Amino acid sequence: MDKKVSELLNDQINKELYSAYLYLDMANFYSSKGLDGFANWYEIQAREEQDHAMLIYKYMHNNSQTVTLEAVAKPDKEFKSLMDPLAAAHIHEQYVTGLINAIYAAAQAVNDFRTVQFLDWFVKEQGEEEKNSADLITKMELFGDDAKALYMLNSELAGRTYSAPSLQL
Repeated sequence: MDKKVSELLNDQINKELYSAYLYLDMANFYSSKGLDGFANWYEIQAREEQDHAMLIYKYMHNNSQTVTLEAVAKPDKEFKSLMDPLAAAHIHEQYVTGLINAIYAAAQAVNDFRTVQFLDWFVKEQGEEEKNSADLITKMELFGDDAKALYMLNSELAGRTYSAPSLQL
């Protein structure tokens, strides 16, 4: 594997673990506001990010690459309104999409077709993540000021269940 591609993948493991921390922080914020459905949504997001890190970790090992784990930074966002975590999550997902795209481009540049194929799933996943985060913002804009509608939205988010990715390495 190309050295630059390996370094970018290794760094992405750390970025995915940071994402998990960030989403746990968002879940913590919503829990403190009594919005257990929103907390559930972000707890599941955190688990997904951990899975993403592990998929890359396993891919690196399966391709005889050394993985170097770095310290995971403390989330630095401060949330004041119910919309703040939703907006921060959307911006963060756009950032992660850029990271995945950069790894994809680096792999393509060196004809690393195996890594390109591996990253195809992540490209699709990021499209879903950006749509989900944008949809939550839209719903909050539409219903967030109405207590009954917010209750219903919270109940909807409480129904989300965890499903581990089924990516074949």
